[in-house]
Amino acid sequence: MKEVKIESVLQVYEHFDELPEEAMFLMKKAMAAREKAYAPYSNFSVGAAVLLDNDEVITGNNQENASYPSGLCAERTAIYYAGAQFPNAKIIRMALTAGSRTKQTVSPIPPCGACRQAIAEYEVKQDAPIEIYFMGETGKVVKSHSLANLLPLVFDKSFL
Repeated sequence: MKEVKIESVLQVYEHFDELPEEAMFLMKKAMAAREKAYAPYSNFSVGAAVLLDNDEVITGNNQENASYPSGLCAERTAIYYAGAQFPNAKIIRMALTAGSRTKQTVSPIPPCGACRQAIAEYEVKQDAPIEIYFMGETGKVVKSHSLANLLPLVFDKSFL
């Protein structure tokens, strides 16, 4: 038996204002999308913005349903729309922001496991990394250079 160590390297910006201009632009789009989220059950709104290699910006937000498993996260709403409308475009970068309607959210909120898997599908498909920036409503912003950095043991088509 041997032990294997897996590490993730993240960049942490202390505040939104420290972001590179292109990431700040995308995060502002994600913030605007978060404000339109349909989250009457959890009161937890999430916004996502995706930049494609054709310069299109696609936004999404979480859409809840009284039948909880029927809802959809912001990240998947955005990337599935991007995939449906621009099937040959590559996703360059994603920005995510999440906030509670009942308390202030200052910790960076990463994609959930289901969203990581969905993003991984596109990263594998396009054979290129997707930069991911994520934050709460305010406070620190975290950057991962790729989804594989957040989900290092990705399940993909090679296992099928």
